[in-house]
Amino acid sequence: MPSRLISFKTFFLLALAVAAAWLILNWWRGPKVDTFTVERTPLIQTVVASGKVMTPKRVEIGTQITGRVASIPVEEGQSVKAGQVLIELETAETGAALNQAAGAVRQAEARLKQLQSLGLPTAEQSVVQAQANLDHARRNYNRTKQLREKGFLGESQLDDARKNLDVAESQLHTAQLQVDTNLPRGSDVQLAKAALTQARANLAAAQAKEGYTTVRAPVDGVLISRDVERGNVVQPGKALMQLAPSGQTQLVVQIDEKNLSLLALGQKALGSADAYPDRNFNAVLSYINPGVDAQRGSVEVKLDVENPPDYLRQDMTISADIEVARRPSTLVLPPETVHDIGKPQPWVFKVENDRLKRVPVKLGIRGEGKVEILQGLQAGDRVISAALAIYKDGQRIRPLVTDQRP
Repeated sequence: MPSRLISFKTFFLLALAVAAAWLILNWWRGPKVDTFTVERTPLIQTVVASGKVMTPKRVEIGTQITGRVASIPVEEGQSVKAGQVLIELETAETGAALNQAAGAVRQAEARLKQLQSLGLPTAEQSVVQAQANLDHARRNYNRTKQLREKGFLGESQLDDARKNLDVAESQLHTAQLQVDTNLPRGSDVQLAKAALTQARANLAAAQAKEGYTTVRAPVDGVLISRDVERGNVVQPGKALMQLAPSGQTQLVVQIDEKNLSLLALGQKALGSADAYPDRNFNAVLSYINPGVDAQRGSVEVKLDVENPPDYLRQDMTISADIEVARRPSTLVLPPETVHDIGKPQPWVFKVENDRLKRVPVKLGIRGEGKVEILQGLQAGDRVISAALAIYKDGQRIRPLVTDQRP
C-alpha cells in the first residue's frame, strides 16, 4: 500500500512539472496572434458621395401678363416639344384691346390716304382761286385809286378796296401754306404718318399681349413640376411650371471639403440610383464649385452622364463613386492594421522572428478595405491588428496567418 501511494505522488508531481513546463514554454513563446500579410494588388481610391439627378439650366415657366387661367393641356411628368401649348389664359380683355388697336390703325391709314389723295389737290386748287381773287382785288384797287385821284370817289371807297386787297393777299398766303403742309414733307402729312406709326406700334403691343395669353414650351423637355390650376389668377414673376430640357443629364452631389484636394475635372465615376441599387452607370466629373458651403462643410460637384439609363428621373437620389486615383500594382494592407493612420507618423507592428517590431510606414492612396504602403514594408511581411493595444514593441508572439480583416 505505501508503495502505491508513493507511485501516485510521483506521477502527480511529474504531471505538475510537465504542465508547468508547458505553461512556461507557452509564456516564453508568447500568445497566438492573427497576422495579415502585405500583398501586391491593384488598388483604386474612390470618393463616395450622394446627391440628385438634375438637368442643367432648368427652365421656370410663368406668364408675362396678369390673367385667369382658361386651360392647362399638359400634366406634370409629361414630355413636351418646343412650341407646345402649356398654359392658356382668358382672352376677352386682350381681344378687345387688339380690336381697338386695329381700328386705330385703319383710321390713321385712312387719314394719311386722304391727305395724300385729296389734301394736296384741294390745297393747290385753293391757291389758284386765291390767286384769282387777289388779281381781281388788285385791279379793283388800282381802278379805285385812279378814280379817287381824279376826285370821282371818296377816301372811304379807296380804303375798302385796300382792305379787300389785303384780305386777298392773306388768303393766297394761307392757301400756299396749306399746300406746303400737304406736300410729302409737309407737317400735316408728317403728323399723319407719325399717328399711323404710333397706331401700328399700339397694334403690335396688343398683338404681343394677345400672344402672351398662350404660354408655350421654349424647348423640348419634361415638366417636372406644376403649380397652377384652371381658374387661377396668375401674375408675372411667379413660376408656374418647371421644365427640364432634353439632352444633358447631370448628377449634383455634395463632397466633404476634406476630399477637395483629391478631385479633378475629367475623373470617371460610377453612379447608382437608390431605387435601383443593382444597376450602375458611368459618369464624368465636369464641374467643381469654387465655393464651399460653410454650413455643411461641403463642395458641390457635378458629373455628366453621357448615356443616362432610361430609369433615371429628375431629382432621383443617387450615389456616385468618383475614381480619384488608381494603382495597377502596389503594396497594400487593411487600414485597421495601421496605428495613427490619420496622423503624420503612422506605424505598424511587424512580425519579425516571432517578435513584434514597431515599424514606421508611409501611406499612399486608400481603396475599399485597403491602404497603400509606400515605404516601410515589403511584399510578404506580416503585421498584426492595430486594435491589439496590449502588445508591446519586442514582444514574442506566435503568429497565425489569417485572410480575414481584423
